Amino acid sequence: MSKLIGPFKEIVTLSEAPEKGALEDSELHILRNGGVLIEEEKILKVGDFDTLKSESKSVEEITGDQVLLPGLIDCHTHMVWGGSRARDYTLRMSGESYEKILEQGGGIFDSVEKTRAATSDELRSNLIKRANRHLMDGVTTIEVKSGYGLDVENELKILEVVKDAKADVISDLIPTCLAAHVCPKEFDDKREFLKYLENDLLPQLLVKGLTNRIDIFVEPSAFPMEMAEDYLQKAKGLGFDLTIHADQFHIGGSQIAVELGAKSADHLEASTEREVKILAQSDTVAVALPGASIGLGMNFTPARKLLDAGASLAISTDWNPGSAPMGDLLVQASILGIYEKLSSSEIFAGVTFRAAKALGLDDRGKIVSGMKADMVAFPVNDYREILYNQGKIKPQIIWKNGTRVSHV
Repeated sequence: MSKLIGPFKEIVTLSEAPEKGALEDSELHILRNGGVLIEEEKILKVGDFDTLKSESKSVEEITGDQVLLPGLIDCHTHMVWGGSRARDYTLRMSGESYEKILEQGGGIFDSVEKTRAATSDELRSNLIKRANRHLMDGVTTIEVKSGYGLDVENELKILEVVKDAKADVISDLIPTCLAAHVCPKEFDDKREFLKYLENDLLPQLLVKGLTNRIDIFVEPSAFPMEMAEDYLQKAKGLGFDLTIHADQFHIGGSQIAVELGAKSADHLEASTEREVKILAQSDTVAVALPGASIGLGMNFTPARKLLDAGASLAISTDWNPGSAPMGDLLVQASILGIYEKLSSSEIFAGVTFRAAKALGLDDRGKIVSGMKADMVAFPVNDYREILYNQGKIKPQIIWKNGTRVSHV
């Protein structure tokens, strides 16, 4: 049975916006006094509310001024972890570097120790709370990485937690295996650790159906380019999609991402003109993670240069216990926008359909016929108010698969 939702003061459909390159706000395609006709879980039609009213069998009437956007998509998070890294944050505020803290046994190693010690029930409960908070911020699709296990047993535990949590989370959870986050203390040789993952973990992921996505942190302090490329080639040969932590502190990762046809290259704070050009000429999505830049006190991803060169730019939170503990997508995207001089269209595209592309999803991110009816309504009468308030205005109404979310 079809259902009409509306009227909305404005609907930001993004129907005319391309997948790559710079965007003007004229490409937002603003529909005024619009409605969305839903059938089952998908958008059937978008148009003038009064016209659609005659075509619908039921109406979900919206009162007050509301601006409708596609459901937001966070395509890079680390939302399963144990403990806290407040100590690390205090050290960074005093001037200690992220890499130095890692060398001293803090950073990722600290989260690994606490995550290994946590029970599956504890990790699951915390993931559900974080995912529900994200949903209330308008995020209806969330990528979730492993990476704080660093051995077969605990990496499987984390990914099974993600799988089990789906039953109690309204948002879609998209799992990614980041077992190659750093080399654990139990291994003296990084190459030996990667072989261990290739032989003992990757096949189990396929058998258990835990994920079809593999990630790796490409850095001299984590996994150098040559080692990372060998590991990714193995994963690709098994049929996994690839995504890469690239160019955060040193360049090289984005080049591997493009050469191997990765869905995305994420971070890119260290990318130079050469890496920008390589990404722009590829189909790999460049993912900016402003939360990490804020958390580490470092430069932002060169988003303006990437867009002007013709790249597809997504924006994500990198929500994690260490470098990006905030986890607020709209706040971070708004801040990135003002520093990198992005248009509203570029920001909205970066947290909707371009983020979907980074996850290999083509069924969400725009308010057009045939897409999933994932939508968020903000209590404003002008779309510009959303970013102007730098994320402080949150959605008042959220729909997931066409169903209104009343509470979580």
